[in-house]
Amino acid sequence: MLILQNITYQHSNKDLLFSNINLAINSKEKIALIGNNGSGKSTLLKLINGDLKPISGQIKAEVKPCYIPQIFGQFDDFTIAEALKVNVKLKALQAILEGNTNEENFNDLADDWTIEERCKEALSQWQLADLTLSQKLSTLSGGQKTKVFLAGIEVHKPRFILMDEPSNHLDVASRKLLYEFVQSDTATLLLVSHDKKLLNLLDKVCELNSAGITVYGGNYDFYEEQKEIELNALNHDLKSRERALKNAKEKEREATERQQKLDAKGKKKQEKAGVSRIMMNTLRNKAENSTAKLKGVHTDKINGIAQELQQLRSNIPDIDKMKFGFEDTDLHIGKTLFEAVNINFAYSNQHLWKNDLDFLIKSGERILLKGSNGSGKTTLIRIILGKLQVSKGTLKRQDLKSVYIDQDYSLINNDLNVYDQAQQFNDGALQEHEIKIRLNRFLFTKETWDKPCRNLSGGEKMRLSLCCLTISQKSPDLIVLDEPTNNLDIQNIDIMVTAINNYHGTLIVVSHDEHFLSEINIGREVVCEAKVN
Repeated sequence: MLILQNITYQHSNKDLLFSNINLAINSKEKIALIGNNGSGKSTLLKLINGDLKPISGQIKAEVKPCYIPQIFGQFDDFTIAEALKVNVKLKALQAILEGNTNEENFNDLADDWTIEERCKEALSQWQLADLTLSQKLSTLSGGQKTKVFLAGIEVHKPRFILMDEPSNHLDVASRKLLYEFVQSDTATLLLVSHDKKLLNLLDKVCELNSAGITVYGGNYDFYEEQKEIELNALNHDLKSRERALKNAKEKEREATERQQKLDAKGKKKQEKAGVSRIMMNTLRNKAENSTAKLKGVHTDKINGIAQELQQLRSNIPDIDKMKFGFEDTDLHIGKTLFEAVNINFAYSNQHLWKNDLDFLIKSGERILLKGSNGSGKTTLIRIILGKLQVSKGTLKRQDLKSVYIDQDYSLINNDLNVYDQAQQFNDGALQEHEIKIRLNRFLFTKETWDKPCRNLSGGEKMRLSLCCLTISQKSPDLIVLDEPTNNLDIQNIDIMVTAINNYHGTLIVVSHDEHFLSEINIGREVVCEAKVN
């Protein structure tokens, strides 16, 4: 179905992204493509789709793929018909029905007389029955835009599908539809995602990095098991080489001391024997050369082991290099932070929620704000944070320190560099070197301290946000996370999970990622249900 041979790609600025990529995908296989942010997953999909050209290598595909792109609002000017790639056929069909029997219209339609009905059926299948084909994508939510492109699969019935983060903006019900589709459809599939539940539905996992693609013959759980085995072997090798380095240094010390004792003993014998000064100098030079040669042998061995250690350490996953340290909050566990009684919020004199909300939030709880797209979860967050006032009911709120981390990481000031951003949270008068130690703990080395925050990836902004929270003298009493895993790779999601599980304050989360929610130990839910007009 697809063969990639020695594919090399570089950016327009001549930076090499990856080289000599090889991959073969058989018909009807379902393959997951994973890799860290910046490894080139989306670029590889665009190369396969023909949107980009490699600088070398060959791409051989039996059929033109159907490409479901990652949604960032780049298609807002499209109509739904254009997104479905049926606008030309629909225009021709309409012209024919109006009596225009121009041959060009018949050629454009290609006898596809049921195209309009199929489009409506496909949209209905993806819970978009209320949309019209002439509607602009700019009027839709992120999840609706994704589902429009997914509906295109049902319209065109492709044999080969490329998907780039298809579950990113989907709510729980829509994700269920996606999972069912992936399991039941017989087309060949190459999919990029950080959704572990989705990845577990696929046959193979292909891990992409600058050196190439490594294929694991199972789903994501199998991949994680293999990576655990590899990590254990790596740690075993590290300990072995560390012992070897320690032994080599000890042997060098012992050999040096032994040679020095021999040299000193020989010198005393020579002095007692009355050896001439010229001969003494000759013998001393020979002894020094012998010592230097011995030291050189040991130095070469030590340097060789040290280089092996450095290479092994570079292969350790970033998350295992990181250190997290949140200070405890001043609020004791179980203290009531929020008490909402029959609250609601009005837009244009219309209440947002179908049912008034009643809830308590206590210190130390982990709560999921649950609801479909457009149900008012973000509005409730703004009320909890004190940014909006309720229009009905009462809300009692304790004075507390809160931090809101949204999916765009707007906590980060794009006009600052990495170090200055960290300094903004230095309310405890930490010294410069202490700030830099914290940055290093979150994988920001000295080469990145002057990097503008606007040039950071989503994963880097997430890590910097967490780093800033550990720099502050007092941890926030409340952290609110709004769709935190969108646009993060799996490694950075794992980093976020580890950081959250090291935090002991109150956590409120909006997320449709069930695997992520299970890993951060959500205790209960507050459900928002929008009022239907």
